[in-house]
Amino acid sequence: MSGVGEILKAVGDFGRFQKCLVLLSVIPCLSVAFHQFCQLFMVVEVPHHCDTSWILAVGPNLTEEEQLNLTLPRGPDGHFEQCSMFSPVDWDLDSILAYGLNHTEKCSSGWVYPSEQPPSLLTEFDLVCDRKDLNDIAQAIYMAGLLLGSMIFGPLSDRIGRRPVVLISVFLQGLFGLGIAFVPHFYVYMAFRCVVGASVSGITMTLLALATEWIGVSSRPNAVLTSHCCFAIGQMILAGLSYGIRNWRLLEIAGSALIFAFFFCMGVLPESARWLVTKGRIEEAKKVLQKAAATNKRSLPPELLEQLKPEKEVKSGSFLDLFRKKHLLKVTLIMSCAWFVNSFVYYGLSLNVTNFGLDIYLTQLAFGAVEIPARFACIFTLQRFGRRKTQAVLLVLSGLVCLIITGIPEDQPVATTVLATIGKFAASASFSTSYVYAAELFPTVVRQTGVGLCSVSARVAGILAPLVRLLGQHHRAIPMAIFGSAPVLGGLLCILLPETCGTDLADDTGDGHPPAQVCENATSSSQNGQVKGKVADQDNESTKTTYF
Repeated sequence: MSGVGEILKAVGDFGRFQKCLVLLSVIPCLSVAFHQFCQLFMVVEVPHHCDTSWILAVGPNLTEEEQLNLTLPRGPDGHFEQCSMFSPVDWDLDSILAYGLNHTEKCSSGWVYPSEQPPSLLTEFDLVCDRKDLNDIAQAIYMAGLLLGSMIFGPLSDRIGRRPVVLISVFLQGLFGLGIAFVPHFYVYMAFRCVVGASVSGITMTLLALATEWIGVSSRPNAVLTSHCCFAIGQMILAGLSYGIRNWRLLEIAGSALIFAFFFCMGVLPESARWLVTKGRIEEAKKVLQKAAATNKRSLPPELLEQLKPEKEVKSGSFLDLFRKKHLLKVTLIMSCAWFVNSFVYYGLSLNVTNFGLDIYLTQLAFGAVEIPARFACIFTLQRFGRRKTQAVLLVLSGLVCLIITGIPEDQPVATTVLATIGKFAASASFSTSYVYAAELFPTVVRQTGVGLCSVSARVAGILAPLVRLLGQHHRAIPMAIFGSAPVLGGLLCILLPETCGTDLADDTGDGHPPAQVCENATSSSQNGQVKGKVADQDNESTKTTYF
């Protein structure tokens, strides 16, 4: 061993140096929350109708009401149709008044929106009628960017380092985030959003890797909890920001400009000492370790630093090992399914904020606020009831809430929103549970590969969730029924998994048997501490990180 683990303990598990590192992650977490859900507030539904100004050529003195009565058909409810118009004719006004217009067609000259409505994505790019689906497609493309970014920036951070990847990702997010505010076409907007999504993956996973490699075992849960809470606070800030700034271009500028504040902090962002050691850059590693120790008001004995030497690469299991052993095959399939349905219901609820009937800004505020207690509650339930029961119950609860929502009448927005908030609570807590559970289920030699595969399935679910919303055109209950059914099935499958609470972690794929179950219900905090310590100690043997 290189001795870097012992040196890091001498530096301090969670001193001033590590606290500054966690503080640096606050700005990116807030920015990530903005980009994740900002489009919801840029495509707010407004009244609209076809542009029928052609009739003004023969009747320039017509009032707006007369123009609409002559050129727009009415629906069964007596209101003007929003997506169709009477076909233009070459008649004079008297003939039109005498005989009327009967043949209809789709809007051919664009749409008219309320003049007092601030500019939005919907009004500027006509995301209505036949183009309405582009809204959800754009959200799916952003999610695809998240997956693409994890595949690009993950290996890149292993090659060139954590710090350069964070810098590149922040620059791309700021540049293309601001660029979105000036795009002339919606297809350019979608392309820029894809790049922003990729940069979001680069920032979040690399900062997580950097924090994991600097912070001690006992303090890592607090650091992760802090980042999760910052993401929730970012959602709450988005609600207030979008309420105050209704112009979508100004809102995009305001949300994207925040990340540039991170550039002023780049000078104090450290490189990972562990990564430097694996690359043989021992002198650089010594300097950054000494800086960390000085910041924490610790001293490093020279003989301890002399123990540093390049680490030998730890041989890992292959991707195929996940499918060769029967017990690993079961774990892989069920956990991939659990991550998929968890992400599916989480984004199904989060992206549906405009359809629950209540004020979207209040709903978003509630959705962000409820994630904070959900993260804290997860800590208690994992210790009290174990991993398997917690994962299964939370998934089933989030799914049942969605299924109940399908039976709530449209004129009951308060009940729908309350239920959706409960579902968001369960989905958020389940997400935190899945990270812990998956890391404990997979043996050390394939842990990164296994968790990475689960994360890929979650990204795929994020891509599909906006597309499933398109089925609401046929019946409003269809998307929520799908979002509800999937986690119920996934939660029931989790019952087939072994309990890992209080068990010794497996180092290799074994002989086909999972580790013995030690606890089913209550577990002492000391047992959990030992498990977490073993996870960290085994992870410390390799600097590679899960990138999905």
